Amino acid sequence: MIAAAGGTAIPVRVDHSVESEVEALFARVDREHGRLDVVADSVGGENPLLGGYGWFWTTDVTKGAAAFEQSLLSHIITAKHAATLMTRDKRGLIVEVTESDVLGSGGNPVAQVVKLALKGLAMNMAAELRPHGVTAVSLTPGFLRSERMLEHFKVTEANWREGIKEDSNFEVSETPLYVGRAVAALAADPKVIAKTGQLLSSWELAREYKFTDVDGRRPDWGRHDIDWSEFPEAYLEYFRAGADIQTKWLSALSKRTKAFFAKVPPRRRRQKEK
Repeated sequence: MIAAAGGTAIPVRVDHSVESEVEALFARVDREHGRLDVVADSVGGENPLLGGYGWFWTTDVTKGAAAFEQSLLSHIITAKHAATLMTRDKRGLIVEVTESDVLGSGGNPVAQVVKLALKGLAMNMAAELRPHGVTAVSLTPGFLRSERMLEHFKVTEANWREGIKEDSNFEVSETPLYVGRAVAALAADPKVIAKTGQLLSSWELAREYKFTDVDGRRPDWGRHDIDWSEFPEAYLEYFRAGADIQTKWLSALSKRTKAFFAKVPPRRRRQKEK
């Protein structure tokens, strides 16, 4: 796919939860190319160990530690070694691919911790990386038409629209290429550091940068009028309660954060050399 689009792909087998393998990967990149421009990390995004939707008190946590290692620790390890090269060169972009453009996502505690932590990871890294000219963001696709989702609807990419009969929301689904083009648009933006630390979405970036999906469409999950008819009432109440609680939580956190940073001394003026 990459070659067909005019690019060059070099496959490398790496276990991103093993630090020595990640370190060797970036050493090779540096040795062969002399620079590292972009890291888009979606490792473990659809890891089966994350589990499916369900109430937290019914969650199977027997493989939770392995899920955290594969889907979260791997991201920290990868970002660590990417940042080593990028801070040296005073440039670069790290993208943590997550799920949803709000706090809630995942459907069970294991997945929720991973998806939320990736948003926080990008935000916290950004504060450390900004003085070095390096950008870190988290990025979510919309209704992703991944291989797993195609299998769920028992369709292929060629006849994916058949899945709309089962779920009308599938009409605004997007291919993985769409979020990939979002990464490419960010990487090409000379002012991308203005977005550092932020939680971004494929559809909002498509509006801004005017890119489209592979079929020329511009799916916009943010403006989609979601069809909730297939959701049980218990799930709808969960979403209602979650929205109310998260809004209050964020409002209080925003006030506390502003109050705390108001106490931080301003930048010291550099004294002129005598």
